[in-house]
Amino acid sequence: MILYPAIDVADGHAVRLRQGRFDERTVYADDPLAVAHGWVQQGARALHVVDLDGARDGTPAALEHLERIAAATGVPVQYGGGLRRMEDCERAVASGAARIVLGTAAFADVDLLDETVQRYGDRVVVSVDVRDGRVASAGWTQTTGLEPGAVIERLQDRGVRAFVYTSVDRDGMLGGIDTDEVWGVAGAVRGRFLYSGGIGSLDDLRALARLRAVNLSGVIVGKALYERRFTVAEGQAALDA
Repeated sequence: MILYPAIDVADGHAVRLRQGRFDERTVYADDPLAVAHGWVQQGARALHVVDLDGARDGTPAALEHLERIAAATGVPVQYGGGLRRMEDCERAVASGAARIVLGTAAFADVDLLDETVQRYGDRVVVSVDVRDGRVASAGWTQTTGLEPGAVIERLQDRGVRAFVYTSVDRDGMLGGIDTDEVWGVAGAVRGRFLYSGGIGSLDDLRALARLRAVNLSGVIVGKALYERRFTVAEGQAALDA
């Protein structure tokens, strides 16, 4: 399993939200590139960049930051937020994204989903963001009413093989994970997935490692790193144990 430090970008700054709420955010750095350098210096093998403005507004707003981070750090960067047209996906890849993360578009535009999967294959990741047991969209500002297991199954039938699963209710709260929830996702996913939401301590990472879910390939961690609950190197060691 790989630890993916999260860099959430809003108004050009590196921020973190509480439970996906845009009105409850903390600015951790003026320049997202400085955060990226710090994570890589601590041993990050990959980075997870989220364009929050793009996710909310429907068009990418942080491609400049993606390009700078990808060029300067030398590690794979996955990027999501506002990728709802093929030209935006192409721009993200041209800006250095090793993988592109689709959210709202994966549920709302089947043609786009099919085209991106056909063109980019395993470089396409679909974000399944769950609030109150249902899939959320539009930067977590809307709830679709869709059950996550059914959504994952439908997406896999269309060729999707990689997912990010986020527990929105736990995101930014540092309150720990729900291992039953993770097992449920592991049972639904035939490819691989990353888990995100609620990581607050090394014990949470050790618990994920102990699950031995063969299709859980990584964990996205944000606030716990910013709040210095542990370092990237310590977190990766906990997953490797």
